[in-house]
Amino acid sequence: MAEVVFRDLAAHQGLGPRIVSRSAGTGDWHLGERADHRTLDALARRGYDGEQHRARQFTTASFAENDLVVALDRTHERILREWARDEDEEGKVTLLLGFDPEASTHDVPDPYYAGPEMFDSVLGMIEKATRGLFRQLEPALRLPRTSRI
Repeated sequence: MAEVVFRDLAAHQGLGPRIVSRSAGTGDWHLGERADHRTLDALARRGYDGEQHRARQFTTASFAENDLVVALDRTHERILREWARDEDEEGKVTLLLGFDPEASTHDVPDPYYAGPEMFDSVLGMIEKATRGLFRQLEPALRLPRTSRI
């Protein structure tokens, strides 16, 4: 959900080409699979298209490919920090809900074992925090690109 929401927000602000957003899990349980149909349904109800998403796994090599690594809960945050090979990589890891000053929790709940309404609730949490994240990143994204010689 978070990848789809972030990409959509960047595209609507005319900054889609300036960002790369990739969702990846810490486990290999569903590699290559589509998102759960309830996730896709919740996204569609809010006007997002998650049909192209396929599950990927984060690896230690992923740190070099990303400027920022956003975890949705503290368990994944801890795993990612443990995988970091140095302080720079560890410093890339942050929690999504940290970008929502009104969040009452640090963790985005996993709606998998709940009903469809939980997917909508989780999507709302992700939307709000993603807007906060985007507000922090937007000034840097709008800076002119520098040419390299």
